[in-house]
Amino acid sequence: MREHEVRVRRSDEEFPREEELAWQLARVATDDVPVDDDVAGMVVNRVLDNAAVSAASLLRASVVAARAQALAHPPSRGGAGARVAGTTEDVSPEWAAWANGVAVRELDFHDTFLAAEYSHPGDNVPALVAVAQHLGVDGASLLRGIVVAYEVQVDLVRAISLHRHKIDHVAHLGPSVAAGLGAMLRLPTGVVHQAIGQALHTTTATRQSRKGAISTWKAYAPAFAGKVAIEAVDRAVRGQTSPAPIYEGEDGVVAWLLDGPDALYRVPLPEPGEPRRAILDTYTKEHSAEYQAQAVIDLARRLHREHPELRDPANVASIVLHTSHHTHVVIGSGANDPQKYDPAASRETLDHSVPYVFAVALQDGGWHHVDSYAPQRAARPDTVALWRRVSTVEDPEWTERYHATDPSRKAFGARVVATLTDGSTVVDEIAVADAHPLGARPFTRPQYERKLAVLAEGVLAPEEVERFTALAHRLPELSAGEVRDLGIVAPPDLLSTVPLPRGLF
Repeated sequence: MREHEVRVRRSDEEFPREEELAWQLARVATDDVPVDDDVAGMVVNRVLDNAAVSAASLLRASVVAARAQALAHPPSRGGAGARVAGTTEDVSPEWAAWANGVAVRELDFHDTFLAAEYSHPGDNVPALVAVAQHLGVDGASLLRGIVVAYEVQVDLVRAISLHRHKIDHVAHLGPSVAAGLGAMLRLPTGVVHQAIGQALHTTTATRQSRKGAISTWKAYAPAFAGKVAIEAVDRAVRGQTSPAPIYEGEDGVVAWLLDGPDALYRVPLPEPGEPRRAILDTYTKEHSAEYQAQAVIDLARRLHREHPELRDPANVASIVLHTSHHTHVVIGSGANDPQKYDPAASRETLDHSVPYVFAVALQDGGWHHVDSYAPQRAARPDTVALWRRVSTVEDPEWTERYHATDPSRKAFGARVVATLTDGSTVVDEIAVADAHPLGARPFTRPQYERKLAVLAEGVLAPEEVERFTALAHRLPELSAGEVRDLGIVAPPDLLSTVPLPRGLF
């Protein structure tokens, strides 16, 4: 790996376009590098993972609305169209990316990478699959695009913090989708450079989507980034240009949205010819909740077994989670969001409330993607009483471990100090989630397959799960025709139980 320096440049300063970060990312996309076998295997895992969480969300209101919008846009003239998740219907590729991106993101249950910024790199996949299906791309090319998209997003996330400036994390996703599409379609570096610049320009938005009362837009934001990245690539292919230098310009993203005119970022990028392996540094979720809550859920279910007295709020004076700055201020009591303690809060808000997540997991000894968020579950009086005794504080050591670059030290956990009403205390801690590569039970292919089988239960027929799983296993060797079938199909009678809402289209 090498570090590419990014700083603000005056308009009258000589600055070759080849030194722009957007150009450097485009070079990563267009450098023809073989895909390592272990990387290809992890791509298959994540395709299975996305299918699992999509299946579980097909009947949820946000996904149904996005599907209704997509189905109103038949295939465009440039190709055969792309499949909408859950159906056999083809629509224009940017709208398939939209609907399928919402399905992947709705439950906050797929893969993650946390560093200077946070991300869900699996959000790249729906857009790439949609364009591959539309244009008749084979599995090897799709694989190449997914590997590059992960590489670009992870490299940006390692170096450039968006949340520090209240910019939503999908500002790294637009460029990574554009880069992945460029790699998949083998576009010229100059074309990919223009697409990356426009994708970034159109996907910068504030973090209010993840603050206070969190709305259904949380699921839509990544899908929007994928959709507009497809549109940016389309314009670039047609010869249209984009604002440049988009990162480094006097009025660019760094100068006015991020660290300002004196900023200096060092973005790690692979050397020419170096394998793209960033996907191996990402990790998926065993539980349907914000990633920083994954280890906390595992800690809570351990305490459920070992200290059953903590389940009853009558025994508990306080529970304090000592954790990283990010966990404390984003999903903890340090956010100062009263909604994080509101039994009537939305599901989107509750999955970003670590006090709620810890209290329910402590009482139940586990976590369920539907039942744990049910309104009646959130409103249970003993849960509310326990929940409001849970708070978070920042611990500098956990903050340092959150930002550590050494994988063996990097951690997203917490130390719990529970004070009982009799004055005794219970202290325990966990560094990483059980499913993390360094956790107690790391996810491997069987766990990804089981996740799909469990989440598809009652949604997909068993033979459909088997069909999709077998197809995903062969991703690197799929023909273009087989790529068209790389999507889950639910029984039409099931989808019709939730009517499509009417809109403008």
